[in-house]
Amino acid sequence: MGIKLVLLVIFFAIMVGVGLYSRRHVTSVDGFVLGGRSVGPWLTAFAYGTSYFSAVVFVGYAGQFGWKYGIASTWIGIGNAVIGSLLAWVVLGRRTKIMTQHLRSKTMPDFFGERYDSKALKIVASVIVFVFLIPYTASVYNGLSRLFEMAFNIPYAWCVIVMALFTAIYVILGGYMATAINDFIQGIIMLAGIVAVIAAVLNGQGGFMNAISEMSQIPSDVALTQGQPGAFTSFFGPDPLNLLGVVILTSLGTWGLPQMIGKFYAIKDEKSINTGTVISTLFAIVVSGGCYFLGGFARLFDSPAIYDETGAVVYDSIIPHMLSALPDILIGIVVVLVLSASMSTLSSLVLTSSSTMTLDLLKDNIMKNMSEKKQIITMQLLIVFFIVVSVVIALDPPTFIAQLMGISWGALAGAFLAPFLYGLYWKGVTRAGVWAGFIAGVGLTVSNMFIGFIESPINAGAAAMVAGLVVVPVVSLITPKLKKEKVDEIFVCYDEKVTISKKRSLAE
Repeated sequence: MGIKLVLLVIFFAIMVGVGLYSRRHVTSVDGFVLGGRSVGPWLTAFAYGTSYFSAVVFVGYAGQFGWKYGIASTWIGIGNAVIGSLLAWVVLGRRTKIMTQHLRSKTMPDFFGERYDSKALKIVASVIVFVFLIPYTASVYNGLSRLFEMAFNIPYAWCVIVMALFTAIYVILGGYMATAINDFIQGIIMLAGIVAVIAAVLNGQGGFMNAISEMSQIPSDVALTQGQPGAFTSFFGPDPLNLLGVVILTSLGTWGLPQMIGKFYAIKDEKSINTGTVISTLFAIVVSGGCYFLGGFARLFDSPAIYDETGAVVYDSIIPHMLSALPDILIGIVVVLVLSASMSTLSSLVLTSSSTMTLDLLKDNIMKNMSEKKQIITMQLLIVFFIVVSVVIALDPPTFIAQLMGISWGALAGAFLAPFLYGLYWKGVTRAGVWAGFIAGVGLTVSNMFIGFIESPINAGAAAMVAGLVVVPVVSLITPKLKKEKVDEIFVCYDEKVTISKKRSLAE
């Protein structure tokens, strides 16, 4: 217990110290929200990766999907690295930086308002962000707190409150820069921790080959492969179609999440984008691939500890149970690992939500003539409000972690992915097309919560994203176009001439 407590005290002290160090950047709204748009590749790449992967992935998703799909769940991690990191940076990174800087937009709703010349779109987008980031935040608390209960026997409620308190302190003190620096530190902890944990868990099962051999003997209980041994070690697992749904939601979903896209707003220059792409992808391979690979061995840890009184598997208990037999020093590392993952995601969520509410909803609509100082103070107050609301939900979580996250990601990415992606590349997107995308994404996700026509919230979220990608261009083709001069003026930013060295680009 002493080792675990010492590691925690050091961790929290560093987080607060970084918050104090970063206070000098909180002199303007741009500094508080985007770090002055001058954040380098390592900080941006780690901020992207650590915001992507939290306790939701390590505790919730790795346990649930490892149990369902076996070793094939590693495909989710590969999808996260290739689609969610590599392609996201290649397709969105440069264009997002150029256009948002040209439009002077600081948030995703702000982008919608400026790009489509619509104040109503900006306001509705900010409400969607605020409402649907709350269940995601609650799921982050939930996953972390289950691990704390296993390691320290501390009541769930205290875990949630302490984590929320420290996150609020360093985000309020240092804004985006404090979040980015802490994300870098937390990312290094995550990389080292996941490698150590996988090695320890597999060693406890007699090594990798022995663990695979034991997994291959377990008969499948999935309808498609009922009773078939070897399904959990097969290439695509016992249920490839549902596995594909998870890959789409968790990988393509990042393309429409405001807390992820915001990282591209803040990046410094061309070199930072190229370097950041590589770093972010490698980070995702190790962390996400490692989490799902570890979860793939979940069936080897079948025990009464992971079932509730009705005999149903409590997915969120699987990973904590897998880790409970590790030595104290490793459990301490795991706790700090998941704490790092969770606090980095949480800080990104609360900063995104508070800045969106302040800059897109309150400023110029409810509170007129807000000075820079008043905007920053309002964001800091809203950070506290957002954390309190999510804590209240987290203290009485309504469902499993994966379901909470599926609802949040499904609504946000379903509503925003298509209008944002098409808005960067295609002049023909119309306001009606964007509205249709918002309605399709949020409508499909919310109606499925109540009616349940798609059994899994994960698959519902994936369907919402695909629906948006179809609906937005179809509606845009048959509805009135935006003024040509206005759109041309927006897209002219891509044609602006710049001079760079030959080592960055070969001359013709």
